[in-house]
Amino acid sequence: MHQKIKLACCTAITCLIISCSPSKDVVYFQDASQFETLVDDNTFTTKFKVDDLVSIHVSTLDPEASAPFNLFRGLEEGVAMRPEQVNYLVDKNGEIDFPVIGKVKIEGLSPSETRELLKDKLKDYLKDPIINIRIRNFTVTVLGAVNRPGTYPINGEQITILEALGYAGDISIKGRRDNVMVIRDFDGTKVYNRIDLNQKGALKSPVYYLTQNDVVYVEPNKSGKSQSSLDQRASIAISIISTLITSTVIFLTRN
Repeated sequence: MHQKIKLACCTAITCLIISCSPSKDVVYFQDASQFETLVDDNTFTTKFKVDDLVSIHVSTLDPEASAPFNLFRGLEEGVAMRPEQVNYLVDKNGEIDFPVIGKVKIEGLSPSETRELLKDKLKDYLKDPIINIRIRNFTVTVLGAVNRPGTYPINGEQITILEALGYAGDISIKGRRDNVMVIRDFDGTKVYNRIDLNQKGALKSPVYYLTQNDVVYVEPNKSGKSQSSLDQRASIAISIISTLITSTVIFLTRN
């Protein structure tokens, strides 16, 4: 019987701890109205940065003609060798070293702009080339009060902060949604931006769309900051209550 009493007390204390989290701060886009529409006029496009790894493949109807414009290396696979395409590194000058045509500056250009630039430079060598371009090291890092912090590789050329938080299992009940920080690198200079996800205006924030290697940091709220000391106090309280219940049950049993 006294075990049931102890369990009930522990459950009550646990519920009390959980209820300390401020519920008003965990709702996204609190000021959005029913059936309200928002036109997405964001013109964001991903731009290449220094140290990006870029995959570029050129193809034409004549494979032999386009072969000199693709870099491959041989990888040993059993007793045979198989070709693997080499990625281009955007150097400190914002350039890649492209076969035949040499240095090409792509820093600050989008993949589509880079595609058009290369087509123009290849027009004297190839007829109607098809150029596929992809960032190979597009990752975002999500840290702080989220359920699965970590660094996540991104497929494609765009990701929103909401999608990144989705990868990380969402902001925990102990995280602030009204003051999420995005750390962005511009040529070695770190820029800190904050976004309030409690408000619909977040959808128009300059950091709503993330760029490669952005870091998203979710600050713990007051409840999260005091969690460790609260857990310690709760453990002490549970221990004291358990001892008192056990002593009471023993006393009643003997009398």
